[in-house]
Amino acid sequence: MNETMVCAVGNVATQPVYRELSAGPSARFRLAVTSRYWDREKSTWTDGHTNFFTVWANRQLAVNVAASLNVGDAVIVQGRLKVRAEAREGQNWTSADVDAVAIGHDLARGTSVFRRAARPDTAAAAGVPTQPEPDWETPVGPPSAEPESVRRREPAAVT
Repeated sequence: MNETMVCAVGNVATQPVYRELSAGPSARFRLAVTSRYWDREKSTWTDGHTNFFTVWANRQLAVNVAASLNVGDAVIVQGRLKVRAEAREGQNWTSADVDAVAIGHDLARGTSVFRRAARPDTAAAAGVPTQPEPDWETPVGPPSAEPESVRRREPAAVT
């Protein structure tokens, strides 16, 4: 497929809007991406032009966006660029949207705490009995055919 994948670094400009649709959860927000450059005359960093993108997230990404992002958050968005041109109210409009694949906080500009999203247990939901977690601990017992470096050793007795 020929798609234009982009990675945009900017700030959340509007509070994410979350919707439950027939196709599944969806969320959208505006992303402000401002270029910065070094102004030699002023000897300071200066803001350049600001581009605004509408970022669309679907399914689990939409749920996580709604729970995690707020206005002003520094984020990195990766996704498919969609440029649309349309005529509204007698004027021509062009919009740039990003159909997001991944969104995360920009850790170069702040800290974040990651919490794994709770996923429904599909086996339990389908009525399939779940099996207990296997015991991953190496059993203590007589030496096996494993090499000496792999065998578990008991601590030496202290006398």
